[in-house]
Amino acid sequence: MHSIADSVRSSLLFFMFTVIDDVKSLRAVVNPDISKIRNIGIMAHIDAGKTTTTERMLYYSGYTRALGDVDDGDTVTDFMAQERERGITIQSAAVTFDWKSHRINLIDTPGHVDFTLEVERALRVLDGAVAVFDASAGVEAQTLTVWRQAEKHHVPCVLTQHFSIESIRQKLKANPVLLQIPLGSGKNFTGVVDLLTNQKLTWQQRSMGDDGRVFESKPLDQSDDPELLQEVSEARAALIEQVADLDDEFAELLLTDFSDNFDAVPSVKLQEAVRRVTLARKGVPVLCGSSLRNKGVQPLLDAIVAYLPAPSERRWYKDDLCALAFKVLHDKQRGPLVFLRIYSGTLKPQTAVHNINRNNTERMSRLLVPFADQHVEIPSMTAGNIALTVGLKQTVTGDTIVSSKASAAAAARRAQDDSGMGKKRGEHAAVVLSGVEVPDPVFFCTIEPPTMAKQADLENALNCLQREDPSLKVRVDPDSGQTVLCGMGELHIEIIHDRIRREYGIETHLGPLQVAYRETILHEASATDTLDRTIGERRHIVTVELSVRPVDISSTTDSCKSAFTEEDGEQLSQEIKDAVENGVQSSYLQGPLLGYPLQGVSTLIQSVNTEPGTSPAMVSACVSRCMLKALRLAGGQVLEPVMSLEVTVEEEHLSSVLGDLAQRRGTVRDIQSRHDNKVLLATVPLAEMMGYSTILRTLTSGNATFSLELDTYEAMNPQDQNTLLKRMAGL
Repeated sequence: MHSIADSVRSSLLFFMFTVIDDVKSLRAVVNPDISKIRNIGIMAHIDAGKTTTTERMLYYSGYTRALGDVDDGDTVTDFMAQERERGITIQSAAVTFDWKSHRINLIDTPGHVDFTLEVERALRVLDGAVAVFDASAGVEAQTLTVWRQAEKHHVPCVLTQHFSIESIRQKLKANPVLLQIPLGSGKNFTGVVDLLTNQKLTWQQRSMGDDGRVFESKPLDQSDDPELLQEVSEARAALIEQVADLDDEFAELLLTDFSDNFDAVPSVKLQEAVRRVTLARKGVPVLCGSSLRNKGVQPLLDAIVAYLPAPSERRWYKDDLCALAFKVLHDKQRGPLVFLRIYSGTLKPQTAVHNINRNNTERMSRLLVPFADQHVEIPSMTAGNIALTVGLKQTVTGDTIVSSKASAAAAARRAQDDSGMGKKRGEHAAVVLSGVEVPDPVFFCTIEPPTMAKQADLENALNCLQREDPSLKVRVDPDSGQTVLCGMGELHIEIIHDRIRREYGIETHLGPLQVAYRETILHEASATDTLDRTIGERRHIVTVELSVRPVDISSTTDSCKSAFTEEDGEQLSQEIKDAVENGVQSSYLQGPLLGYPLQGVSTLIQSVNTEPGTSPAMVSACVSRCMLKALRLAGGQVLEPVMSLEVTVEEEHLSSVLGDLAQRRGTVRDIQSRHDNKVLLATVPLAEMMGYSTILRTLTSGNATFSLELDTYEAMNPQDQNTLLKRMAGL
């Protein structure tokens, strides 16, 4: 679902509401019917109005007493100290509330590219989404990223915006279905006309403190402005025609019962058709509003209930428990808090659950309803809901939780029967819910405690933070023994550093920020190696022959593959094949030039010969040694991450920004106009973007914004590669 941008920065957005005097108690909330549940997320570019929209939803639904404001640092969902200081969302926050007999589980997600994983894991467990757009800016860089994520997870969406319809159509390749037209624009925006019902909804702000709770709804009549009546008539006719093109059932209804006058079709039939179009992802409803000005949020809530889906999932587990862990937080008093999306069955506290991924059983002590940084204990939670659990100490993001091993085995049998696979693929793979794809880090730096006495405390803090944030990687440098932080960007690592200081009381020192390069090979090469080793009375002998060759490196994923020859693959036992694969994969982690991970390498295992009694560990060691030989023979090439850069700047500062970009090895792809500003689209190596926010602020007197997103990895030119090799060698 999409929602129009809020604030003075934009001027459109959709909302909805009923007057409630008392703040509701979450303790009074009972498990609703699954058809009445909506699991949704709010997503958009940074500063487009996601958190402001969430705050209005909570207020109008009766769960908060006052309107929170991002600039004042008093919002419900941005509860971390860093979020309130910076005015941005860093962690996705879950909020549960009711609207017109429906339960809404809402997740407010970050807009900054450094925290894309937070959006990814939220979308994995959501059924629908509201996309918020800044009406003045249209589709921005990070909007494209989160839109692609929603598409990947097949999440139906609703939009909030009007003036950027063409931008939505062109950039998102979406089919916008306009359900409202705005009354006025900018400071003169007063409300919307609902094209389904021909109702005019107006918010008359009588004072600066008007909270938008009361609005007027009345049908259009002949006393209204003739131009408005004409515009509404044309827009509604276009809506009916568009929906008929997208939904065969609605088209048949029109031709059968309303062929003389399409406009006479009942609004309820049109609404049902729009819902079918939305759920089939053939079209995207678009509404209008301004969250910051408290206008249009209540109709947005109505649209969430009307058009976004109730939870549904293939029921291999039938009525047995099946849930996915999609987020972990650490609480100083309660320990790990695990967010679960329940797909089937019922979750109860003080019960044991089985983790399929870890193959262990844990006892869940308490069950909570998540309400941003506040949690209310409840006795049970049913399918379709999002729950917060206490006591699952081993569970991490992406794990599948079931009631027991027996339940998992029964589900596996049902899944195999459905697919006709028999038992070929095994039970484990068949019943594990797909997890969350974690992007590879692009920056790294060393981190040191103030004294060695604090090393153990630092390790504990980093372990906790890694469970919370799978995009944070921590490793130990094998040469120096230093601890290395790997993250998604400068801001990401800065936030981690700050959290270690605030939450764990450790004043750490960060080394210089470095780019996470990758490596590939230049040529095809083959190698053979034999390992002959006696350990105790046991002799291990293995001979490996393999070849490596370069493949496409345009993808931002590792794209390293391995395969056996047909003859060898059939003769080897599964244990030996697993050992060979372990050896190959471990070799991909460190390239032959500088030890960066490999990308774009394909390995063919031509033969593996072992003497009886040779251990799998020795097979892996021999394969790794043989891989290193082949990779060195193939020649190495450093790959550097190249970013897509979008800068929005006033025209008077454009030349300064272009001049600076040229010095950063940047390539300009396009320069567009957006109202009074220019939008610069370019690609630039990540290594050249260190500290760019400070430089851009200086060049433009603070009147510019930018966003970065990983575009691809490209081969570094020979001169730059030689400079990097010398620097890494300490010359």
